[in-house]
Amino acid sequence: MRIIRKKETGEVKTVQQEIQGDLITIETLVEDLTAMGVSAGMTLLVHSSMKAMGGWMPGGPVDVVLALEQVLGPEGTLVMPTHTSGLSDPGGWSMPPVRESWWEPIRRTMPAYDPDLTPTRNMGAIPECFRKQKGAVRSLHPQLSFAARGNRVQDIVADHPLEFGMGERSPLARIYEAEGWVLLLGVGHGNNTSLHLAEMRADFPGKTEMTAKAPIVRDGIREWASFRELDYDSSDFEAIGRDFAKHTGLVRSGRIANAMAMLMPQKPLVDYGVCWMERNRQAGG
Repeated sequence: MRIIRKKETGEVKTVQQEIQGDLITIETLVEDLTAMGVSAGMTLLVHSSMKAMGGWMPGGPVDVVLALEQVLGPEGTLVMPTHTSGLSDPGGWSMPPVRESWWEPIRRTMPAYDPDLTPTRNMGAIPECFRKQKGAVRSLHPQLSFAARGNRVQDIVADHPLEFGMGERSPLARIYEAEGWVLLLGVGHGNNTSLHLAEMRADFPGKTEMTAKAPIVRDGIREWASFRELDYDSSDFEAIGRDFAKHTGLVRSGRIANAMAMLMPQKPLVDYGVCWMERNRQAGG
């Protein structure tokens, strides 16, 4: 609806405007997902952009979640990243930085991570919707959590340790063991967190660790936890993804709604990523 006011008389007139674009429903999303190759029983890690899907959905991100779960069925497991990068030490913030006089009060008052309460950051509308769904379980990492719902939920998100949050004891490694799949829905390989598991496993020059910090609750007491973490670098993930598709033929491409999408098996992707990084990453590069 649009409201128009005539300058001469001040008369107000209401003009009804139809919603523009394609109508996207759960049914059309199910058709698109099935055509892409998503199928019942999969363990599926989804990275997504609601904006990229375009059109108009009656339920918004709820439609996307329900369509994914309908295709996966009761034996499948849906997984999404629910990261919270803002729960970190303000002294290391750069986008944007904050004045040094704020550091101490931020450290003193920042709420500890709560898997039920703490919102995602820069993950988009679909994961934020999904994590709140009844039956979804979110892992306990204060910065690099994942949420899962379905048949293998506890296998995926339980026992997510503080140290190396995308390493061998992370949900990414559990998806690898389950021979799961990755769906990039309106996003590129720069968002493909499974390549961070490859980064953890690869041996390349310049690989460095860092100390991360986050507020957590331990034994009922809020505290700032310090833990070892890899200094992750996703700057070459797009190149890795392109080469993986070219050399293996394992990436299925198509459209879901109006979004470009890619579906791929995670295990071969991670294995390829390890070899690619060991061949191509150089110290300081």
